[in-house]
Amino acid sequence: MKKFLSSSAFRLIWSAALALLLYFICPPCFSKTTLTIILAILFLLVNTSGFISKFPIITHVARVLVGGLFIFSGFIKANDPLGFSYKLQEYFEVFQNDSGMAFFGWFAHIALPLAVIICASEIILGVMLLLGIKRDLTLWLLFAQIAFFTFLTFYSACYNKVTHCGCFGDFLPLKPWESFWKDVALMILITLLFAGKTNINPVFHTLVTQALFIIGLVFSFGFPVYAYRNLPPLDFRAYAPGMSIKENMKFPDNYAPAVYETGFIYENLKTGAKEHFTSKNYPWQDTLNWKWFATENVVVKEAVNPPKISDFNVTGPNGEALTDEVLNDKNYSFWLVAYDLSATEDNEELMAKINDFYKLATNDKLKFIAFTASSANDVDAFKHKHNALYDFATVDGIVLKTMIRSNPGLMLVKDGKVIMNWHHNNFPVYSHVKAELMK
Repeated sequence: MKKFLSSSAFRLIWSAALALLLYFICPPCFSKTTLTIILAILFLLVNTSGFISKFPIITHVARVLVGGLFIFSGFIKANDPLGFSYKLQEYFEVFQNDSGMAFFGWFAHIALPLAVIICASEIILGVMLLLGIKRDLTLWLLFAQIAFFTFLTFYSACYNKVTHCGCFGDFLPLKPWESFWKDVALMILITLLFAGKTNINPVFHTLVTQALFIIGLVFSFGFPVYAYRNLPPLDFRAYAPGMSIKENMKFPDNYAPAVYETGFIYENLKTGAKEHFTSKNYPWQDTLNWKWFATENVVVKEAVNPPKISDFNVTGPNGEALTDEVLNDKNYSFWLVAYDLSATEDNEELMAKINDFYKLATNDKLKFIAFTASSANDVDAFKHKHNALYDFATVDGIVLKTMIRSNPGLMLVKDGKVIMNWHHNNFPVYSHVKAELMK
């Protein structure tokens, strides 16, 4: 039996069965013709390993591409692990809502440690592949990870759930279908590595290999932890130091808005399946077989060259618009960003630093304002607890999470341009800021 299970005949049987299963369970959002081509390529690679292994150059090219891309992808995400955790949380919340399975909510609550683990695993698996360490284990872990992400991106693209995958962070935002095709390419390359795995051997002497592996392991976990406890060392966001928020809010000359189509989700009363219909074909008259479930707007044409910032709006405690006022302040101003006051770092020493900073800034007639998405009651409770005398204004929580990866975080702004920002772990001394940045 063991001999049969390792034979080419058994490989042919299980690969054909798996291909047929994927073909029949694939939802209608994906072309069957395209799926057939992908499955045929994977089927051929799996069953021609003996031939492929005769050409080591194919394995080595795939090895460099996969290893390099995994290290790069892991590094970019590790540069901003908090931002990546927001994206993972978004995925888990979508899965919980769609499936009704409560354990996805638990995963959403541990999104941050999961983000660090995923970042680190991508980097270290890329290092292991390039070094030739634990060949079979490395290949299977690479396959498991890319299969997981292929499912995430396919589900997101098919059902229009998460608009950007977060695969390369803010460095290279990818749409769901773009990310899916990237994962398909990686799946094919990893299958090539399985086919030619006999060509994957350690590159260096054992001691050198072990030393490089340890360096990679320490870096893979140390870098994302450092980036989380400070701020992303490489900031690709539209609110990064040196960026003009006002300029990033302008509409380019060749801008064209997105085009939306109203769609309807109906539930089949016999099977329980939910299907999306357009306004032209929705079965509103067939009440025996279909029941309306939800209405959704679907993007049929993406916006062309939209502004980098489209949702920055500041509202005062009485509902007054403050956006123009805070952006057009010709003097230096300080923005304390705390998207969720209930989750803000609760440290009395930090709060005392913030209060002292506020007093010194106001003595110099500089504006100091806090932005939050929390309710008025939460703001009052926070001000009372920490003796906070500074004013609060309301900004969308997602915008605040984007502005700075810290809760709270501090931004120095002048005439709508970001001069500098600080994590609460590195909260600045006012005299240093005044001497070094306010000239």
